[in-house]
Amino acid sequence: MIAPVTLNFSPTEWKRTMPLIDIGKKAPAFTLADQRGETRKLSDYLGQPVVLYFYPKDDTSGCTKQACGFRDTMQTYERAGVVVLGVSPQDVASKRKFAEKFALNFPILADVAGDDGVPPVCAKYGVWKEKSMYGKKYMGADRVTYLIGPDGKVAKRWDKVKPEGHADEVLEAVRELGAVAK
Repeated sequence: MIAPVTLNFSPTEWKRTMPLIDIGKKAPAFTLADQRGETRKLSDYLGQPVVLYFYPKDDTSGCTKQACGFRDTMQTYERAGVVVLGVSPQDVASKRKFAEKFALNFPILADVAGDDGVPPVCAKYGVWKEKSMYGKKYMGADRVTYLIGPDGKVAKRWDKVKPEGHADEVLEAVRELGAVAK
């Protein structure tokens, strides 16, 4: 008989340490509200490529550059039938304000933390990590982008994303996936 395994950390710590989703693996299901309060499910987009990008915080310099990059290339993504979804741990009101201020023309999703203080979708996708700024440690979302193929599996992943030019970099990968003509 095999002895049961005892985990030496709390459920919150377990969620913090979940790994990023590997290429070829099924993207975890989720349901979140967007900036208009409309419910968005990953399953709604099965059969279409999906760019799912995680960012730390609404209306900060890097996150704004990244979002505006997707905004400015959205027509190309739409013509190709590619869905772009941004995700961060702020609430719907924050998303609405951010989207209106920068005329964001795609859904940005509110991954609000549960009672344990952990945003569930950020945790599922392995982007909820311990961070450090000026010597102070805190939990936050890493800047990671997933390209999910029409089959619902991760086709490509970008870690430690640089916001400047990222939307174009992702678009090139979408072209390689065969969704967009060059």
